[in-house]
Amino acid sequence: MTFARSFTAWRQYRQTVSELGRMTNRELHDLGIDRTDIHSVARSAAQR
Repeated sequence: MTFARSFTAWRQYRQTVSELGRMTNRELHDLGIDRTDIHSVARSAAQR
């Protein structure tokens, strides 16, 4: 990966963690995400 692509993936990861972290447990549950899964979901989103 180039630096630019790595930086973009990192920014996407941080944004996803931030957005999911602001959600309530109920909202996360509605999406099928447990609070402990936020980082793995964010990693998956950033790899796309």
